Amino acid sequence: MSKFRNATKNHIARGVGRLADLVFTSGKGSYVQTSCGKTLLDFTTGIGVVNTGHSHPRVVAAAKEQLDKIVHSQVNIGYHDKMLELTESLLPNLPRGLDRVFYGTTGAEAVENAVKMARAFTGKHAIVVFRGGYHGRTMGTMAMTTSSRIYRQKFGPLIPGVHVTPFPYEYHGITSEMAMAELEQLFKDTLHEDDVAAFVIEPVLGEGGYVPAPRDFLKKVREFANSKSALMICDEVQTGFGRTGSLFACDSEYYGHDVEPDLLTMAKGIASGFPLSGVATYPEIADACDPGMLGGTYAGNALSCAAAVATQKVIHEEGLIENSAKMGERLRDNLRSIQQSEVSKGLIGDVRGLGLMTGVEFTKEAEAGVKTKISQECVNEGLLVLGCSTYEVVRFVPPLSITAEDIDIGCDKFETALKSVV
Repeated sequence: MSKFRNATKNHIARGVGRLADLVFTSGKGSYVQTSCGKTLLDFTTGIGVVNTGHSHPRVVAAAKEQLDKIVHSQVNIGYHDKMLELTESLLPNLPRGLDRVFYGTTGAEAVENAVKMARAFTGKHAIVVFRGGYHGRTMGTMAMTTSSRIYRQKFGPLIPGVHVTPFPYEYHGITSEMAMAELEQLFKDTLHEDDVAAFVIEPVLGEGGYVPAPRDFLKKVREFANSKSALMICDEVQTGFGRTGSLFACDSEYYGHDVEPDLLTMAKGIASGFPLSGVATYPEIADACDPGMLGGTYAGNALSCAAAVATQKVIHEEGLIENSAKMGERLRDNLRSIQQSEVSKGLIGDVRGLGLMTGVEFTKEAEAGVKTKISQECVNEGLLVLGCSTYEVVRFVPPLSITAEDIDIGCDKFETALKSVV
């Protein structure tokens, strides 16, 4: 069987990048197991997907129960009960006023449908995105993604009408004020408000380096969008469902509970690993789309919705949002201790994040590719972490259910790997 699987790997498209040549066979809580019997502490969670931990028993039970009922109920044919139950559980927890939901399958699908709604409602076409943002790999979202050129190289021409402006990145000297000045200049030399449908922003850059927007920036973008009669789309595909220590980052205490997006995209943590995404918006924006303008074969899949219903219960009833905030502080405290120790050799420049979405950025003195070398060495130590950004950033994305003990174990493994690499 092992020889068969090794040979089969050669038939998987090489365009998919991978951290390591491992075959994962099972996972439970904060740990995963491989076909060769290795157990690893998972600080990637499928890139922020299994927020409740691998194979949470309540989610697994809900999925098994749904399998015996109906697996696929197509949304363009009729409703299904689990989609309605999920909607009932989401509505009280969405940012104020967002009470219409469209369900899709992937984060990119959610973003593209948010853009479609924005264009339909405003009658305008141009989209403004922020440098370092990641919004997906489809032809539409690829044009909106600037976290790395790898996502778009050789695939052009990309869709027109997408304009990029700086995201505030204080470690690299770009303040909130500087970013807003550049945005204002964009409307002086390139864009007219009659053309701009929406601004699309991640409250925390994901693939771009795990960079939280400064506390005042989202509100400034909200106000600027209003002044241009444009909509604000918060892309919370990665930040949503407790990842940042709040259910949604844009509606968090960190941002003052006063950022009100017109559309909010969600996916990843919504269903604990089952493919599901969504767009939440205001009635008048949703109603700009006539029946038939939205849909998808697997949109709002019944099995995924059943898992999502269970996921919402676990998040709220088991205190995962609170644990995310608490364990995130512990994680960053540990990493800052490593930063200040002799082990880092002064090469860790920044430790940042919200909740359990934390980035460690290395200085320009660190060798090129250090994030990849450390991530691979962490595998040898029994820890899964990933690099991100065009800068040298290692990201930490543990399950929201993680214990203090496992946070400490993971940091010890990272420190050991760091010693070997730097």
